[in-house]
Amino acid sequence: MFLQGSMTALATPFTSDGLDQETFEHFVEWQITEGTQGLVPCGTTGEASTLTAGERRRLIRVCVECASGLVPVVAGTGTNCTATTIEQTRAAKAAGADAALVVTPYYNRPTQEGLYRHYAAIASAVDIPLIIYNVPRRTGVDLHFSTLEQLVRIPTIVGIKDASGDVDRPRVVSQVAGPRFVQLCGDDASAVTFNLAGGRGCISVAANVIPSLCRDMQHACRTKEWGSARDIQHRLQRLVAALNRETNPGPIKHALSLMHPGFCREPRLPLVGVVPSTADEVRDALARLGLLSDDVFPVPPWSSGGHHGKVAPTATVWRAE
Repeated sequence: MFLQGSMTALATPFTSDGLDQETFEHFVEWQITEGTQGLVPCGTTGEASTLTAGERRRLIRVCVECASGLVPVVAGTGTNCTATTIEQTRAAKAAGADAALVVTPYYNRPTQEGLYRHYAAIASAVDIPLIIYNVPRRTGVDLHFSTLEQLVRIPTIVGIKDASGDVDRPRVVSQVAGPRFVQLCGDDASAVTFNLAGGRGCISVAANVIPSLCRDMQHACRTKEWGSARDIQHRLQRLVAALNRETNPGPIKHALSLMHPGFCREPRLPLVGVVPSTADEVRDALARLGLLSDDVFPVPPWSSGGHHGKVAPTATVWRAE
């Protein structure tokens, strides 16, 4: 398993009765076709906090089956209960996930010692690569460098997704963690700057709608074509701003519903759909990127009559450039 580049924080489609598994399957296949370099189900964008344990297991299993080993699957398994997180992480490993993304426990706001023991307990209980997910704005707790310095000594803790917005962190973390430790950005707006400071990729919300362009930006970073990477980041600036206008995943689900009729636009309560001004901003950003043209994308890849099998990684359904 090699975690780098652009990895999509997958949104979860719902029906009135629960999960929309068929749409999710085709969505995953399309992501692979478009060149995403990793799939992350059941994270923040996937509305993990409102999924039942059974729904999480089902989404991860389906994602693994659709990926067919073509790209790694990093399953979101974190909760604010250590025992529950261990249970979910064991289930993800049994389903065939390549790694687990484990968020810092939210609401109960543990101390740094509590954070260390939480991750150490999970690593001791389940033999699977673990990615720490640090997102203070969501959880109310920030993982300190001194705690991370302890955690990186645990062999199965292999990386971190940092959504703090502090673009200097990769440089400092590199000093305490060394080159084996994978640093992934969790903030689309700072993806290029994060890589300049030592990051290796991004778990991206925007990649839900522009996977190929996000892949190209990350490739430019990896090959040190920083001018090209910044040019792409500039092209995406309006879209990323629109997607940050309201709580994720409201805006990205609205974007998906505009591009792919049939993909539900409403998140689960307590989140709700976006307000009209945000909807207009999202539509305008997609249109400026040429993503709403009938000539560019005439038929959703999972519309009725579409295929239901695996997609070859070199096939082309729709290209976002």
